[in-house]
Amino acid sequence: MTVTAAVLPMLLADVEVVSVERLSPTYVRVELGGADLADYGVDGDRWDQRIKLVFPDPTTGAITSTEGADESWWATWVERPASERGRMRTYTIRDVRGSGEQTTFVVDMVLHLEGDLVGPGSTWASRAEPGDRIVLLAPRRGFPYGGIEFTPAPGADLLLVGDETAVPAICTVLEQLPADARGRAFLEVPLAADVLDVRGPAGVAVVWIAREGDPLGVGLRDAVVAHLGIPGAEVEVAPDDVDPDLWETPYYSSSGEEVPGAPGPEAACAGGTYAWIAGESKVVTGLRRHLVNDLGFDRRQVAFMGYWRRGVAMKS
Repeated sequence: MTVTAAVLPMLLADVEVVSVERLSPTYVRVELGGADLADYGVDGDRWDQRIKLVFPDPTTGAITSTEGADESWWATWVERPASERGRMRTYTIRDVRGSGEQTTFVVDMVLHLEGDLVGPGSTWASRAEPGDRIVLLAPRRGFPYGGIEFTPAPGADLLLVGDETAVPAICTVLEQLPADARGRAFLEVPLAADVLDVRGPAGVAVVWIAREGDPLGVGLRDAVVAHLGIPGAEVEVAPDDVDPDLWETPYYSSSGEEVPGAPGPEAACAGGTYAWIAGESKVVTGLRRHLVNDLGFDRRQVAFMGYWRRGVAMKS
């Protein structure tokens, strides 16, 4: 009797580093390839599609095995010590190249320059070379996967906001927008040398903000507040007010708020703006208060995502 291996509803693949390119002091572009990526696919536009990368343990070099994996894989993986299974982090698919078994994923990775921010992803990216291997989880064609949060109402005026961790997602969205899209994107990076070339519609202005040693998020907040014409002083966010797992979209609420569901044309109120804001959780929390409290944004018009929290190790 022939036994057919179960097909997981997601791609769980051991892939190889095809190329590495240093884009700037903060960004490294890594291209990943493997025959299993032939089964990659999403239903519709890719937008800010997230994937998971499982990095080898920096000390032992151990990484999880995909051999014989079935739907119990996740439960088995989390039970293993990190020194044996590696460490998982979330990234955006910056680009997809090739087709079939020649498909590759391009991933832009942040090299955190401040000592307290260096994690497994940054450490691995700083040393990555062609031929290195890593495990990824990604959408499999024909199966729902999630991981896309960019869901504006048709014709909405776009507001895209993020720090260096959200720059790859924002740049990816910009490059997929229709030619008649309009709005503004604010991107904060550590250094002026981190400003990257990005293509986008003529109607979407791209504003880069280089900290150059200034506090994280201050320039970003000031630029967004000025753009929206919000009166008043800085919103004070106490440490206890910050949810390290902050994730508020039309489809999900980390705080347990009522979720209204998919945005529609009726959501294009408050100036017809749709806001996608991601980055350090405290900064995102402050901007969320401005938009919700000062401008009365409907939650169907916004996605607020804490990609990371200063001083807190991310789970995945």
